[in-house]
Amino acid sequence: MIETENLRLRRPEIDDLDAIHAMRSDLDVVRFLGGRALNREEAWHRLMRLVGHWALRGYGMFAVVEKGSGALVGEVGLFDGCRGLSPDFDNAPEAGWILASAAHGKGYAGEAAAAAHRWFAATHGEQRSVCIIAPENLASFRVAHKLGYKSFGQVDYQNRPVVMLERIPGGRA
Repeated sequence: MIETENLRLRRPEIDDLDAIHAMRSDLDVVRFLGGRALNREEAWHRLMRLVGHWALRGYGMFAVVEKGSGALVGEVGLFDGCRGLSPDFDNAPEAGWILASAAHGKGYAGEAAAAAHRWFAATHGEQRSVCIIAPENLASFRVAHKLGYKSFGQVDYQNRPVVMLERIPGGRA
C-alpha cells in the first residue's frame, strides 16, 4: 500500500504469523510492552486483531516489510486501542510502532511511522492522535518527538507507568 525509501507498508496477511511470532517472542522487542514473550497461539490472536482492526475501522497497524530482504520487520500504524485511559486519550487514534531486533537502529520506525501518519491524514483526515510510551523507552520517545508528539500526562497501564503523548494536526510526519 505504501512505499518508502527502504520499506513497504501493507495490511497484515496470514503468512505473517511466523514473523509476528518471532518478533513478539523476542524479549528485547517486548521489554517495554509488558516484557512477556507471546507464544504461537497468542501471536495468532495478535494477527487476527491486526486484520480485524482493518476490517472494522478501515485503518490499523501496517506490516512493515524491508525492501532489500523482503522480511517482515515490524508493525507500525494508527489504531483504536480502546484502552480506557482517559477521555483525552481514548477519543483519538493511537499511534504505535514495534520493530524486530534486526531492524533496530536503522531509522525504520521513524520512516514507517511518518509514512503511516501521512497515509492516515490523506485517507481519514488530519486529526489529533495519541500514543503511550514506557518512561524508560528512550528510542520510542525519539521517534515520537520527530513525529511531533508531546507529553500530556502519565498514567498506569497494565500495572506499569506510561507517558501519554499527543500530536496536534499540523504536526510533522
